[in-house]
Amino acid sequence: MQIAKDLTKNTAAIQEAFRDCGDIVMREFRINGGEGRLFMVYTDNIVDGDVIQDFIMTNVMARCQMQGTEGLLTALMEEVISIGELTKITTLQEVYDAVLLGDTVLLMDGDEFALQASTKAFPTRGVNKAETEVVVQGPKDAFTELMALNIVLTRRRIRDTHLKLKRKQAGKRSKTDIGLMYMEDLVRPETLRQVEGQLDRLDIDFLPDSGYGEQLLEKRQFSPFPQLQMTERPDKTASALLEGRIAILVDNTPYALLLPATLNTFFQAAEDYYERWEMMSIIRLIRYGAAFLTMTLPGLYIAFSVYHPQLMPTALALKIASTRQNIPFSVVGEVLIMELAFELLREAGIRLPSPVSSTIGIVGGIIIGSAAVEAGLVSPAVVIIAALTGICSFVIPNVSIVSALRLSKYLVILLAAVFGLFGVWAALLLFLAHLSSLTSYGIPYLYPFCSSSVNDDVDWEDSIFRFPLSFMKRRPIFARPKGRQRKGGED
Repeated sequence: MQIAKDLTKNTAAIQEAFRDCGDIVMREFRINGGEGRLFMVYTDNIVDGDVIQDFIMTNVMARCQMQGTEGLLTALMEEVISIGELTKITTLQEVYDAVLLGDTVLLMDGDEFALQASTKAFPTRGVNKAETEVVVQGPKDAFTELMALNIVLTRRRIRDTHLKLKRKQAGKRSKTDIGLMYMEDLVRPETLRQVEGQLDRLDIDFLPDSGYGEQLLEKRQFSPFPQLQMTERPDKTASALLEGRIAILVDNTPYALLLPATLNTFFQAAEDYYERWEMMSIIRLIRYGAAFLTMTLPGLYIAFSVYHPQLMPTALALKIASTRQNIPFSVVGEVLIMELAFELLREAGIRLPSPVSSTIGIVGGIIIGSAAVEAGLVSPAVVIIAALTGICSFVIPNVSIVSALRLSKYLVILLAAVFGLFGVWAALLLFLAHLSSLTSYGIPYLYPFCSSSVNDDVDWEDSIFRFPLSFMKRRPIFARPKGRQRKGGED
């Protein structure tokens, strides 16, 4: 609905739209003894009151005493209101959106447009330390729930005019702000078009978090493996942008979405590049080994102890057999009991307050494991297997890929319980086939472990091992071909 010249009609529509909204402030001004009327509306508590008082109300009231009503709104915009973001809007829907966004809107009798002044001042927490991607050496700052601040944290790391930001909205009712950041000279145009099209087609009422966006933007939504990468670190986001990737910042959430994403990117931590390459290469290799054990260790224990004890050293096989003499459950039952117990402890530690959660996780695991062994419900070997599996899952730096491995572990257990060692290999082949079928915006999910020759095999330099920084001269496959030249200059 267009803004009408009759201010009474406009105010009636605004008052009806914001009926029973106690936080909406509306005020009408009389100009030149009642010759004209000016109407102001904004949302309390999400605006900067000083800006409204000093830059809008004071200047507007002073100018209204000096000028008649004709052309006053245009004069206010061009000469009086000293606010950087001041735009004309022509529809009532734009008025509603601006007010709910934290801006102040001015309407005047006789004008078919309104002024939208930027007066946002959302309550937010300051820049805190990263909690899920902790590093010993490197920047400690993390994203917050305010998208504008997250954009600043990213821009301060990339002072380049090629860093572009496109603003979008998603959610028919929430109208959540989304920032699409990319390097204009590095991003693949086809990837950018695809992402923009997906964002424009999002059909959802409420978008409260980037986790919603991750699920809606993934191509294979029934796969347990994440196809987009989430991060709370501005430095990691900046590095991804300089690789030619796209960052999606969603308002009200302290996480950014990075895409495209491959399996390799989920094993890369920010700290890998802040310390010496020798140690970080070993640690990254350990992460891959920990991922393999997280998924297969319980299944391998079942396969060896039930179907293939002859493959174990004799002393070990006899030791396991002796500890299981009085156990009332099968090996599969033991493993499932302990795995589910550790899952419960993990979830309990997340939900409890921080000072208590660590105690529950460590002490609870020790007490429950010891009590279960003493009661003869499980064998000591199963407790060790479950504990090692849990420890290995904490080594991996990305929560999303850990969740996928935790879920995949139960399929390995099931097939190992039925087919033994053959079932473990069958499960691994199934996962390999599934991972081979995944792509992330045109990039194979297993790259650079497959098709690395497309980029002259240079992406192996930052895969299982990290080469010295002086060796990594070219950008990875994510960047457009002309943007993969020597970093910092031409070849």
